[in-house]
Amino acid sequence: MRDVVITGVGLVSSAGEGLEAHLAALSGGAPRTDAETFAPHPVHPVAPLEWDRQIAKKSDQRQMEAWQKLGCYAAGLALDAAKAKDDAALKGRMQLIVAAGGGERDYAVDGQILTGLRQAENPGVFLNERLMGDLRPTLFLAQLSNLLAGNISIVHGVTGASRTFMGEESSGVDALRIARERIASGQDDIFLVGGAYNAERPDVLLIYEMGGFLWKKPYAPVRERPADGGGMILGSGACFLVLESREHAEARGVKPLASIAGVASDRSRRKPGSVEQALHGLSAQLGGKPDAVISGATGVKGITEEELAALKDIAPGAAVHATGDLVGHTMEAQAPTGVALAAGLISEGKAAEALVTSVGHWRGEGAVRLVKA
Repeated sequence: MRDVVITGVGLVSSAGEGLEAHLAALSGGAPRTDAETFAPHPVHPVAPLEWDRQIAKKSDQRQMEAWQKLGCYAAGLALDAAKAKDDAALKGRMQLIVAAGGGERDYAVDGQILTGLRQAENPGVFLNERLMGDLRPTLFLAQLSNLLAGNISIVHGVTGASRTFMGEESSGVDALRIARERIASGQDDIFLVGGAYNAERPDVLLIYEMGGFLWKKPYAPVRERPADGGGMILGSGACFLVLESREHAEARGVKPLASIAGVASDRSRRKPGSVEQALHGLSAQLGGKPDAVISGATGVKGITEEELAALKDIAPGAAVHATGDLVGHTMEAQAPTGVALAAGLISEGKAAEALVTSVGHWRGEGAVRLVKA
């Protein structure tokens, strides 16, 4: 099995742009939070970005939804960091795996349909007619999940095989897992992997509020929220990573940040104790003795306490950092963000080995082990 290394990181969030800004933010202080726009639900809004720096054409920017622009921007940063942006031949065979959600709503059309349903004599017929007439084919296609991968291919010229995974937090874990396993087995040499999320949307806040998952008080660290009812604060952001075999990176003359020693995922039946048990099992699969942990804990009551309890056994004495305290909960981008931060700590000599956890707010558990490259 070949070693798999990280050679490029592209990261944007409320903490800013780039790995350096995020590592600096890990040192402390409350994250950037907007508690007014969607009150009573706070969100972590993405920092202002100069889109032209990574998405040169205004026409490309206009046809993308916010989450697609975030992902495309982060992908460009990762390619720059990996010294791959100007290598057309390399990008032509670079594989792409994207963890994506289901696109964004057209609020004006939604409102018109909901208003009309109240007076419609036959609501079913009315709904079908409006959906067929008001949602133009171009609009519908713009909401497909695999459009982020398509835009990355168009804007950045990454034209190898492409895959898009859906499944909230678990999709980010499995995107990393599949990429690592294909490189380690010798099936492929280099991948661009990541995800993006736009939290500044009334529709997603409504969905998670209906499930009882959102925090509705002023910002508090994720470990403190369960004692006061629990809940997650969503964050806008994106993270993409360039993964390649050690031999491939050496041949290109690129210095890796860290090595991914293993990725493990699970989908336990949620009941008291299941998350703690799942994390112990995933840790046993990966092995190692981490001295740093990047936790994807949500702040949701029950699962957050179980994760913290498991980490005391799995990584006693390790420094534990929560991505939710830094960038908020970024769903599909959560696991890649944790891996990026862990790689940064290792590359700067602040950790010899790191464990990244991802416990989904509803389903899905994952863990990633990183070591020095």
